[in-house]
Amino acid sequence: MDGTIPVRDRREGKRGIISVGSVDYTLMIVVLMLVMIGVVMVFTSSYMTADARLGDPYYYLKRQGVFFLIGTAGMLLMANFNYKYLRSWAFIIYTVANALLVLVFFIGISSHGATRWIPMPIIGQFQPSEVAKAGVIFFLSFLISQNPKILYKWPTFLLCCGLAALTSGLVFLGNNMSTAIIITLIGVGIIFIACPYILRFIMAGAAGVGAILAYLALSAASENFRAARFQVWLDPFSDTSDKAFQVVQSLYAIGSGGLFGLGIGQSRQKTFVPEAHNDIIFSIICEELGFVGAALVLTLFGILIWRGIKIALDAPDTFSSLTASGIVLLISVQVLINVAVVTNSIPNTGVPLPFISYGGTSLLVAMGLMGILLNISRCSKN
Repeated sequence: MDGTIPVRDRREGKRGIISVGSVDYTLMIVVLMLVMIGVVMVFTSSYMTADARLGDPYYYLKRQGVFFLIGTAGMLLMANFNYKYLRSWAFIIYTVANALLVLVFFIGISSHGATRWIPMPIIGQFQPSEVAKAGVIFFLSFLISQNPKILYKWPTFLLCCGLAALTSGLVFLGNNMSTAIIITLIGVGIIFIACPYILRFIMAGAAGVGAILAYLALSAASENFRAARFQVWLDPFSDTSDKAFQVVQSLYAIGSGGLFGLGIGQSRQKTFVPEAHNDIIFSIICEELGFVGAALVLTLFGILIWRGIKIALDAPDTFSSLTASGIVLLISVQVLINVAVVTNSIPNTGVPLPFISYGGTSLLVAMGLMGILLNISRCSKN
């Protein structure tokens, strides 16, 4: 449907014309391209492992394909759903997400030293931290849009920061530091966009750097696994058989890809890289598709982020703009951290590559959020 409707936003005291038209097809096409690349790369990086472990080389392909179909349907549904209902549901989504994070402590499934999943029928397991990211985006956007001056005073400013900190703290207690960092960055990013006082973020940034340095110092003193990750990051080839094994194998995969790669399905490192179809899948992309293929994937992410920023800037009201900004922050932060880990630019931590890494919860939530972003793109200010 194309047309225009007059809208008055009482919270902002503005009256304007909102153009209601078609979705941003560039964004939709880019998302679908990324997911299809992901389905192919999940198969090529996992079929040998799946055959050896499960007796079915197509196991991960079939599951990711089903998630792709469900995610596409969900994205199209959310693209045509009145996203402004999220205003009234924001607190419920945020509360349920945090309740699920607490539930993880009691019935959660542990893997690789972290407890992140809740057992679910049919799909096997569900990761509440993915929903928690969306909950923080919606609730902070709602609070700030309802109370434009909420960030002007220190108490209410700290309240907004505390809401993001509560969720990231629950995730951190589940031994999922990487997701806790992502949620913190999303919360800080939304507040930064809405808050006119830059000095507060300089102070908070200084405090954050100090806290990180203190944590690293304590970790080094206690010699825990995070301190070990930091040490092998500085010199990954000092311990190639143990703590730095994944990073080193990832670097070998990237280096062997060359300009055009070894070809689809021809990766040699996928038999060495642990869980190659998950967080380290970008290294397999580099090996099989080369620099050209990796650059194409990063270019698609760049286009997605560009279109998302444009949608946020053209959004009809504060809630829409902050929600779009939060979604863009979520995708861009995860891409940045994932690629930085794979290339050993930062210490190793587990963050999936959006739309590409294997994982049902991550893919479904990401595509649902893309549907909301597409929905916002239908309404733009004139």
